Amino acid sequence: MTITKIPAGRVRGDFGQGFGVEILYPGLTHTSDDSGIGPIGRIDRAQVQPGHLIAMHPHKDDEILTYIRGGEMLHRDTVGNEEKLDKTHFMMMNAGHTFQHEELMLGNSPVRALQIFLRPNAPDLEPMVQFHDFVDANSDNDWRLIAGPHEAPLTVRSDVRVFDTRMTRGSRLRLPAAADPGTSFLLYVFDGAIDFGDVTITTGESAFAGWVDDKPTAKTDSDVVLFVFDPEAEVFRGGMFSGNQKRIG
Repeated sequence: MTITKIPAGRVRGDFGQGFGVEILYPGLTHTSDDSGIGPIGRIDRAQVQPGHLIAMHPHKDDEILTYIRGGEMLHRDTVGNEEKLDKTHFMMMNAGHTFQHEELMLGNSPVRALQIFLRPNAPDLEPMVQFHDFVDANSDNDWRLIAGPHEAPLTVRSDVRVFDTRMTRGSRLRLPAAADPGTSFLLYVFDGAIDFGDVTITTGESAFAGWVDDKPTAKTDSDVVLFVFDPEAEVFRGGMFSGNQKRIG
C-alpha cells in the first residue's frame, strides 16, 4: 500500500509574535474533491502567547479535540463550562447544531496545541462538551487512546479513533489495528521527525496510508498523533470548520 506524505499546512499569523496557526487540510494533497480525508476535516497547530484571548465564536457540526503540548488555557462556553486545559486535561467539543466558546491563554509560557476538527456522522446533533484528565502528559513509546466512538476517554460521533505517543529516538512502534484491511491511518507529527515506510515526516507534516504493516521509526524524540478510521464510513462534510472547502463544478 502506498504511503502518501502530506506537507505542513499554511501558516497564518506569526509563531514568534503573539499568535500563529498552521492550518492543515489533509485532503488537499490526497483527494481531488475533498479538503479532508474521511472523518478528518482540518488540523490547526497553534502557538499563542499568554494573555491572548480568542473571543467567543460559534461552531456548528464540528467535533473538536483540544490537544495541548505546552502552556495552559481557560475554556469558557455558552453552556456554562469554565475549565482550565493543559497537557493532561483534554477537551472534546461536540458542537452539534449550536455551540460557542472562547479561550484565554494563561500562565507564563506560550500555549502550544492542536485544534483537531473531526466530522460528525450526521448534522444537527445535540451539542455537548467533554473533559478528561489523563494521569500523565505523555505516553512513552505506546499508543494512548484519546478519543473514539466507543470505549474511549472522549467520545467522537464518527468512526475514527485518535491516539498519541511520545516516541524516543530510534524507537519503532507497530500501528494499532494494523491487521484490519479496512483501516486507514493518518500519522501526524506534532514535533520531531518520523520515518514511515519510504517517507520521512517532520513537524507539522503527516502521512496517509491504507492498511500497512510498516512500523513508524523515530529519527528524533517525537510527539505523534495517529488517526485510525474507516474511510468509507458515513460523515457529514458540511461542518463550519471541518467541512469540505473544495468547490466542485
